[in-house]
Amino acid sequence: MRFRHPDGTVVHLAYCTNVHPAETMDGVLAQLRDHCEPVRKRLGRDRIGIGLWLARDAARTLVEEPSRLRSLRAELDRRGLEVVTLNGFPYEGFGAEEVKYRVYKPDWTDPERLTHTTDLARLLAALLPDDVTEGTISTLPLAWRTPYSGDPEAARTALDALTTLGERLDALAELTGKSIRIGLEPEPGCTVETTADAIAPLTAVGHPRIGVCVDTCHLATSFEDPDTAIDALTEAGIPTVKAQLSAALHAEHPHLPEVRTALAAFAEPRFLHQTRTATAAGLRGTDDLDEAVTGEILTDSTPWRAHFHVPLHAPPAPPLTSTLPVLRATLRRLVGGARPLTRHLEVETYTWQALPAGLRPRTRARLAEGIAAELALARDLLTDLGLKELP
Repeated sequence: MRFRHPDGTVVHLAYCTNVHPAETMDGVLAQLRDHCEPVRKRLGRDRIGIGLWLARDAARTLVEEPSRLRSLRAELDRRGLEVVTLNGFPYEGFGAEEVKYRVYKPDWTDPERLTHTTDLARLLAALLPDDVTEGTISTLPLAWRTPYSGDPEAARTALDALTTLGERLDALAELTGKSIRIGLEPEPGCTVETTADAIAPLTAVGHPRIGVCVDTCHLATSFEDPDTAIDALTEAGIPTVKAQLSAALHAEHPHLPEVRTALAAFAEPRFLHQTRTATAAGLRGTDDLDEAVTGEILTDSTPWRAHFHVPLHAPPAPPLTSTLPVLRATLRRLVGGARPLTRHLEVETYTWQALPAGLRPRTRARLAEGIAAELALARDLLTDLGLKELP
């Protein structure tokens, strides 16, 4: 979906396909047929954007077999889909029964992360619509904090890899005329946990095509103030390459037994749900939601937030809620001003099938309805900010 900002800029809105992960090219093509096109039809649009997730095996197939890449481009066109952004964070296995810490491997100290991201950049340059010259890719924020943190050699290796990536992106732009930009996606528990943490390493890299992907669930989970975060990035000259529109789980009164019971229903074995609370002494947290609910690590005198991407249009029932207000405030800063600070927006609720059993969509049709409803809400937020939806 495309929108015209009051300054004339085109802003793109997509939804991320990691919600129905596919590891192979046959799986990706089935995904477009069974999920993406039905979402488009429910929105009544001739064309919508998708934030494509290409696992390692699918990406390598496209790199090694150019005919398959041409076929993918044709299939996107045929089904009324366009790609201006990729989710390059998960490498493989995102549909596994247990993902947890595996999603952070390989990290930016491993040469395979550079190779994979370079492949994605080349593929995206070929997949961009003819009238679009810029694509974006989100990637993991260097590494999970252990064993990376405190290891200067690991830090140097990761930043050297990003420097090399910047050089490759420059060469790709010169060759193709397409500018591909990469955004580190701050996430709780990682080396770059917050937008503030991103400033030093990205300043050290100092490349205009490498910036930040602001995920509004992650921002909220870490209790970051959107205005403060965006101001700091802007002042430091760090570009917001893209934004992922997502909402975290919020518990205002975690000391209440009924709140603990409600939170426990969201603890599940597939994904990691880092949980945080902001205290006078600073941010405290656990790596997963079950640790918070059953342990004594977090104080229960202040609100809790968990890294669980809840559907934008359907916050959980009381006594829980979502951090949709943080998303609204962030979006207002990013695209509600005199000029947009980013042009690529991506709805990323990948946890539909990890929701408590009674909230999960049981059919493809119900999942498509939910994703379409999220995109409709995001569309309304954009038009409320003065953007005009384009045909």
